Amino acid sequence: MKNGQLIKGIVTDDLTNEMELVNRYSRRQLGEDEVYLFSVVLCDNDIDRDCERFTVESLFELEKLFVGKTGIIDHDPTAKNQKARIISCKVESVEGKTTANGDQLFRLTARAYMRRTEGNAELIEAIEAGIVKEVSVGCSVGHTLCSICRNDIHSPLCSHQKGREYDGELCFGELCEPKDAYEFSFVAVPAQRAAGVVKGYKEKDMNDICKSLSADHDVALTKSEAAQLKAYIERLESEQEYAKAYREELTEKLRTALREKGVELDFVVEKCILEKLSVSEAQSLLKALCRKERKVVTQLGEKKADDSIGNTEFRI
Repeated sequence: MKNGQLIKGIVTDDLTNEMELVNRYSRRQLGEDEVYLFSVVLCDNDIDRDCERFTVESLFELEKLFVGKTGIIDHDPTAKNQKARIISCKVESVEGKTTANGDQLFRLTARAYMRRTEGNAELIEAIEAGIVKEVSVGCSVGHTLCSICRNDIHSPLCSHQKGREYDGELCFGELCEPKDAYEFSFVAVPAQRAAGVVKGYKEKDMNDICKSLSADHDVALTKSEAAQLKAYIERLESEQEYAKAYREELTEKLRTALREKGVELDFVVEKCILEKLSVSEAQSLLKALCRKERKVVTQLGEKKADDSIGNTEFRI
C-alpha cells in the first residue's frame, strides 16, 4: 500500500458530467446538493520513504484500475468504514517539478465523492479544514525492479539493499506492471514525501529476510517472519542430515570400488582423500571405477585351444 494526499478541489467545467459519473454507482439519482466531490493524489513516480516508486507506465495502468474503487478509513475493510468512491482518474505532469533522481514528476489524480450525511459531516469538515489530508491506497504489482541491476529486487538474482548507495547511486525499487487496485484510505502518515502514495506493510519473503540478516544493522522481524525463518532453518537442518547420510553412503561405495580395483591405501590417507572430494567429484570417481572394461577386438582372431601355430587365423 502507498499513501497520497487530498488536494484542493479541481474546478471542473461541467459538474453535470461528474454527476453522471456519480450516478453510475448510485441506485437512485443523486442531486448535486447530496454529494461532496473532492480531488486526491493517489500516487506519483517520485522515490518515497520506502525507497520505491511507481514507473510512469505503472501510473497509466493504475489510472484505469482505480476508477470505481471505494474509499475507507485506515484500511479497515468493513462496510461501516466505506466513505467515498472514485469516479475518475487522470495521470498528469506536474510542471516545474522533478523527482528525487531528476525525472519529470508525474502524478495520478482522482476525483471522488461521498454522501453529504450527518455521519459524514465531521469527516467532510476535517477535509475542508485540511486536517484530514493524507490517504493511502492498496494495490498489487507484478514485480519490483532493482534500480541498480534491473532484476526483481525480491529474487536471488538481486543482492542490493533499498536505500543504500552503490558507487554513488541510490538503490530503489521500481513498482512495475500493476495487477489490481483495491481501495484508498484516509490515514494519518503518508510514505511519499509529496502527493502520492504510502504503502502499507509488506511481509518479507525468505530472500528479503536473508538480505536483511546480511545487512550491517539491527533487524526486526514480525511473528510471521520469525516463524518463516524458523521453518527455513529446520528445513536446512533436515536437508543437511540427509546430505550427510548420502555422503557417508557414497564414501563407503568408493572404498568398496577401490578394493575391487585392487587399490590399497593407508586408512588415514584414504580418509583424507575421500573427505576432500566434493559430492559431484565423488560421484564422477565412483562412476569411473564402476565402468566395465570393454574387450578389445583386433584383426587377429581369437585363438582356439587346438589351433596349430601359423598364420591361418589372420583375417582382413
